Amino acid sequence: MIVTRLRQMSLMLLAMAVSLIGFFQMFERTAGTFPSNYMLLLGVVALLFIILWSLLLKFQPYASQSILPCVLLLTGIGVTLIARIDQQKGTHVGTRQLTWLCLALVLCCVLVVCLRDYRVLRRFSYVSMVVGIVLLLSPMIPGLGKTIGGARIWIRIGPFSLQPGEFAKLFIAFFFASYLFDHRDQLAVGGKKVLGLQLPRIKDLGPIVVVWAMSMGVLVMQRDLGTSLMFFAMFVCMLYVATGRKSWIVIGILAFAAGAVIASRLFVHVDNRIDAWLHPFDAKVYNRQGGSEQLVTGLFGLASGGLMGTGLGQGHPSLTPLANSDFIYSSVGEELGLTGLLAVLALYLVIIASGLITAMKIKDGFGKLLASGLVFTMAVQVFTVVGGITLVIPLTGLTLPFMAAGGSSLIANYILITLLLVISNAANKPEPELTSDTFQYEALAVLRDHELKERAKTAAQDAKNQEKQHHHGAHAAQASQTEDAPTIVVQDASQSEPLYDAQDHGDWGDWRDFADDDDSPIETTRHWPTRASRAEDGLDHAEADEEPGGNIPPAPSESAARTVKGGAQ
Repeated sequence: MIVTRLRQMSLMLLAMAVSLIGFFQMFERTAGTFPSNYMLLLGVVALLFIILWSLLLKFQPYASQSILPCVLLLTGIGVTLIARIDQQKGTHVGTRQLTWLCLALVLCCVLVVCLRDYRVLRRFSYVSMVVGIVLLLSPMIPGLGKTIGGARIWIRIGPFSLQPGEFAKLFIAFFFASYLFDHRDQLAVGGKKVLGLQLPRIKDLGPIVVVWAMSMGVLVMQRDLGTSLMFFAMFVCMLYVATGRKSWIVIGILAFAAGAVIASRLFVHVDNRIDAWLHPFDAKVYNRQGGSEQLVTGLFGLASGGLMGTGLGQGHPSLTPLANSDFIYSSVGEELGLTGLLAVLALYLVIIASGLITAMKIKDGFGKLLASGLVFTMAVQVFTVVGGITLVIPLTGLTLPFMAAGGSSLIANYILITLLLVISNAANKPEPELTSDTFQYEALAVLRDHELKERAKTAAQDAKNQEKQHHHGAHAAQASQTEDAPTIVVQDASQSEPLYDAQDHGDWGDWRDFADDDDSPIETTRHWPTRASRAEDGLDHAEADEEPGGNIPPAPSESAARTVKGGAQ
């Protein structure tokens, strides 16, 4: 265990060392000195990372240890390039980004300590849905929302601008995971087959229609293609994980493509981005407002980096508009080259692969869906940003997680990573050893407690049954005093009373002769007549008792008391 912890700590120290070397090299080339404000902020950030790692070891000891070093290294590369662009533009976005990073790390520490079990989030599924929708639509509130770059996805609170859609994706993911976990059986039922594809039932298309309408509403009202694509892709991927049916993916792609085509016909902003994607080097498209100038400048920056890049502090990434936010991937390619771009993609791949492994290992269905949704959200966001800059898909306006400037994106993605770490702790927790002494002792203790409870329950039931029998016995004794019941009296032969007697409503018993020896009774074949047989002969009971010549045989002549078969005298 000590060797494992040292290896994990070495990953954190390596990521910190690479980030510090990058800062030192960049500042020495651009400013000739290491600014004191950056030195202080970087020291605080390093301390918070160590505290977060220590809290993970204490409260989430089985969490994945490969995610946090990758996140640290991505953040270090991003802040280094943001500070590099500040040196050319004279801005202070880098120090503000480090401040947001400190706040994000503090929130992650609180979340690691307080959120011991991620399943508590399932209790707030519909509350999460309401909060997510409110955050998603808050930029449409007059006086609060703000339009930047043709998309109304920002809100202004005092001197700060926030992008609530970054936080909305977390709450929407909570709701999707809970809803799909509760209704996965209905959604998994297939309908008719069309062209070899198992289509879902019509009545099960409701959820995907609602989410499609919500995504199209974001696209229509906020003119934000990236956010609507991210939400819709997240839901479709989680739907596929919940049901295992490829038909949902096909339907989702076709539905979003249809919505995007309709939006391109209705909104000029979306149509301009599609034209810039299809014809980026066309002079007409390049020179018009909202054309392809930003995209082409980013492509030239990528091309100037070559294989190994120009080196930190030796390129001109600030020539690209929004080089520290939307086009930070282009800045990485210019100063770190293709090697740096592939290294960044490899770091994202490690994070996404760790999240997918967590989703596969976790046994809880809600945790599986939640981990899948969070990982797919990050994967879709990385794909849309990198694909938009490299002309794979149209630009969407999303930011690259952990690297792009912006407090909203940084805090939201750090919370997302913390949730993945909490889920990975439950997924990697080892099963108890069945052969260990501790497990056997606990198992015996549980069995003993169960046995004692069963005994107490049985004793209480027996006492209750005895009480009922005593109660019924008392009623039966009282009833026997008023009802006529057959009684048998065995007397000595010397007495004048008969050896046997019966009441009015009773029958004569089948009496048997016994041998002289009381210990060896023998059965007889002669039976005493009953009242029923006398009634059949037309004889009255009273007359039979009075007439000396009746059919009732005389009492046995033996003077000794006879023993009735069975031991009663």
